[in-house]
Amino acid sequence: MTNLPSEEGYIKFQVHWASAPAWDAAQVAELNRWREVMRRHGLIGAYPDGVGFGNISLRWEHSDRFLISGSATGHLPALDGSHYSLVTAVRIDTNELWCEGPAVASSESMSHAAIYAECPWVGGVIHAHHLELWERLLHRVPTTGSDAAYGTPEMAYDIRRLLRTTDLPQQRLFVMEGHREGIFAFGANLEEAAERILRALTSISIAN
Repeated sequence: MTNLPSEEGYIKFQVHWASAPAWDAAQVAELNRWREVMRRHGLIGAYPDGVGFGNISLRWEHSDRFLISGSATGHLPALDGSHYSLVTAVRIDTNELWCEGPAVASSESMSHAAIYAECPWVGGVIHAHHLELWERLLHRVPTTGSDAAYGTPEMAYDIRRLLRTTDLPQQRLFVMEGHREGIFAFGANLEEAAERILRALTSISIAN
């Protein structure tokens, strides 16, 4: 395990990080746009004790690589090109991840990687936190096992299992029983991923 702080604890994979200059504003504009939408709805942000939560990623140039918000950035009100990392390779079986950029990739990067690898059509992924939504969706939508912790190979393998054995590719939304409040949404692009989770959030507002 790499003992680096993350937005939700510590990075649990072995990270191979190549430091590189900040990304251009245009390269992270879409990520920042939808991250701000998530923040306005309390889906990405920080708890009262200052610990941040949530992350967002975008497939990079039609490859298996993806650009993701960096470790320990969830609490920040806004990000720029210095806060993102390009994940270039992942080996779930050896718990290793390679990334490059000005920041180390998010602790949830292995979970994002599992989705991109299994679903070539996915262009954007969002990991959010919302207790009420998590409680409402738990076992009502595809749900990872209680023994799968965030950022671990076990979580990545369980996400892959859900993608292969449930209607998750159609639902495009799942919750993490072993990661309280944790919710993932994905889509062909970030707009679709955001709309999926916002529709779910609206549904609990209507129910209330």
